[in-house]
Amino acid sequence: MSDEELNKLRRLLQDAPAPDTARKEAALRAAEESFAAFQESPPPARPTETAPERRGVLEGLLNMFANNSLRPAMLATSSLVIVGVGVALYQYDPNALTGPVGTSADEVAVLAEPLILESAPAPAVQSRAKSAELGAVTSFASDQAQILPMPTEPFVIEEESRDRFVNEDPNPLKITAEDPVSTFSTDVDTASYAWVRRSLQNGALPAPEAVRVEEMINYFPYDYAAPEGEAPFATQVSVSETPWNAGTKLVQIGLQGALPEVADRPPLNLVFLIDTSGSMQSADKLPLLIQSFRLMLGELRDEDQVAIVTYAGSAGVALEPTAAGDRRAIEAALTNLTAGGSTAGAAGLEQAYALAEEMTEDGDISRVLLATDGDFNVGLSSDDEMKTLIEAKRDSGTYLSVLGFGRGNLNDALMQTLAQNGNGQAAYIDTLAEAHKVLVDQLTGALFPIAGDVKVQVEWNPAQIAEYRLIGYETRALKREDFNNDKIDAGDIGAGLQVTALYEVAPVGSPAVLNDALRYGTAAEVSGSDELGFLRLRYKAPGEDVSQLIEQPITGSEGADAEAGFATAIAGFGQLLRGSDYLGDWSYADAIRLANISKGADPFGYRAEAITLMRLAESLAKGR
Repeated sequence: MSDEELNKLRRLLQDAPAPDTARKEAALRAAEESFAAFQESPPPARPTETAPERRGVLEGLLNMFANNSLRPAMLATSSLVIVGVGVALYQYDPNALTGPVGTSADEVAVLAEPLILESAPAPAVQSRAKSAELGAVTSFASDQAQILPMPTEPFVIEEESRDRFVNEDPNPLKITAEDPVSTFSTDVDTASYAWVRRSLQNGALPAPEAVRVEEMINYFPYDYAAPEGEAPFATQVSVSETPWNAGTKLVQIGLQGALPEVADRPPLNLVFLIDTSGSMQSADKLPLLIQSFRLMLGELRDEDQVAIVTYAGSAGVALEPTAAGDRRAIEAALTNLTAGGSTAGAAGLEQAYALAEEMTEDGDISRVLLATDGDFNVGLSSDDEMKTLIEAKRDSGTYLSVLGFGRGNLNDALMQTLAQNGNGQAAYIDTLAEAHKVLVDQLTGALFPIAGDVKVQVEWNPAQIAEYRLIGYETRALKREDFNNDKIDAGDIGAGLQVTALYEVAPVGSPAVLNDALRYGTAAEVSGSDELGFLRLRYKAPGEDVSQLIEQPITGSEGADAEAGFATAIAGFGQLLRGSDYLGDWSYADAIRLANISKGADPFGYRAEAITLMRLAESLAKGR
């Protein structure tokens, strides 16, 4: 507005007649009554994009004052309108307005302001001076009824979970006379238990496909005897009554890896392959990952080396090979990591392997530790393509372990494929305490193998055992002929680590046998031996291509202790979560009771935590 126009407007206002007191009071009363009515009435639907476009109140008032031909009388009555609007706004409390979670009252007021400008009709459209006072006030109050109310409950958008799990149907019951041999690869992964724990602590039962019972059993340490002499591991068998099925027995097979002198271990080359894609932003992903790797640095020696490769859109080296003694440089590189971009996982793997090969000298051990939420959406993406890449690199001596972080995007299926074919382990880290267990307490076992391609085979005696089933290990099953084939890959056992497996067996003549005898019998020759079965193990010494064989009969006289009882409780717990058909009326309460009785020594509280999880599962299951 120019100075001339402003001076003209001032003169017009000075020449305006004195306001009518009675009409002023009437306008104020109308504004108060209209606003009070709005407070008591439900809000109508908000205008949509298809509604006719209307000019705002303030815009209309400005246009009125800018009109050179505006009559003094109109200016006077418009003044009353402004007073009425002021009364309405004075009574309006912006703190009553709600917005998105975390939005302050001031921010809500700012957010609401453009709605007022776009929604209210302009008083200038009123054709009569008489309607300017009351019509503008009531129009404004009516429009406020359309724009002020907002939901009182916070609006939460739940992201659709993209977590993906790999599993098979629970092992079926086998008839010994028809199929007496059971063969599987050992496993020391623990990812499933950690995932189950997080789900229960978040107030939800885990998806059945996320439960791998053998990983739950192998999460816990057991008091197995250490191997004697030069043997890489010791074998222990126990037989006990099955708590959930009278008339059957549980046969527990335990392997205890030897723990060599730590001072004798060779130099270690570690390549941290870290997913820094956009999906890793949340606190339970990249920030927890950084804290976890910092814990592990204290376990390394000065002569060890660490390098960091990241992948997000494209792969890159965040830290060139650095002596583990230079902890400040390594921590600085970790701290500087940020999340953003897509997930070029295949490129990251290839670069990490290439860097590990450059770091390796004769006698060194090189390992790639992949830390991710499991998303590989750029480059090789199928499990088969990844398997081919990992198998080729595994033969060079560089193994791969996978650490999963976070929820909502976890690709457990790919994690299992990478770890199993990379001769490494798969773990899920949901807390810093779990990071300490995996990367500090079990670091030696995870990085230093004492036996490779370890396979287990049990031949059950049909004269003694009518039926049997292996509990868990569905994704580790092997064909019978794979046992003697040294070209078939299997699980590794690291220094000091353990493997536990449970079979439920039904003796011949037991009322628990589920299958009727055949009318015409079977061609199988029934042995006269009183052995329950025969255990065979195959393994390769590190760096060897030819396997060695260990054999041991299962006599049935092997007693069980409290250690076997706790493993049984966990096996039952896992089967309850999966929905097993073989538990009868056995319940979470029974699992809790057995776990409490057989808890034994629990120096780190893992077993007590498991009992708490059982109680949570029991409560959540009742709510279904």
